[in-house]
Amino acid sequence: MLMPKRVKWRKQMRGRMRGKALRGAQVSFGEFGLQALEPGWISARQIEAARRAIVRSMKRRGKVWIRIFPSKPYTKRAAESRMGKGKGSVEYWVAVVKPGRIMFEVGGLSEDIAVEALRLAQYKLSIKTKIIARQAGE
Repeated sequence: MLMPKRVKWRKQMRGRMRGKALRGAQVSFGEFGLQALEPGWISARQIEAARRAIVRSMKRRGKVWIRIFPSKPYTKRAAESRMGKGKGSVEYWVAVVKPGRIMFEVGGLSEDIAVEALRLAQYKLSIKTKIIARQAGE
């Protein structure tokens, strides 16, 4: 599971997800990418499940790039605990994804195999996504 090696602060505030992705909105490594269409938090488990789906579909051909990293801690209070005893403990890690962000890229294989691999990854994610191809000028 992906998570930071160490962090300066154990718990974080929730934050806002306004606007579009400033960086990471172009396919820069592979030929095809999976682009987020709405904002959301993608957990480390979802990233791993999507990665496995892509790798299995590609059958050891081509290359995969994961362009997101779960660096935000998600905290949760214990079940049946009363209010006013502070913030809950860290449950898992999430990546903050804004619309336009390229989350996964694949390269080195034919279009139909690449699109099928990314389509299988789409099912593993909790946000709407689309498959895009690299533009000729990039």
